[in-house]
Amino acid sequence: MASEELTKNIAYVVLVVLFLGMAWFIAKRAGENRQSMLEDAAPKIAGEDTLDGGAKNPSQFDEPDDEALEEMAELLGEDDEDEA
Repeated sequence: MASEELTKNIAYVVLVVLFLGMAWFIAKRAGENRQSMLEDAAPKIAGEDTLDGGAKNPSQFDEPDDEALEEMAELLGEDDEDEA
């Protein structure tokens, strides 16, 4: 039968090994979480991010309506020439 001192020493070694294993696991997970957080918070570079959604009816932009044509003419200054 093993002595009480030997049993205590074996228990201490097992506990120290378990503690070091848990500390390593926690440090590894913390590093992964930190890296993930930094990647999520990093500035977005044009073209690398994915935009969701889109126009519900993209064909509505194929032909401009009268109001859009008038606004474009006003911005281009074509209305001023017509009035003069």
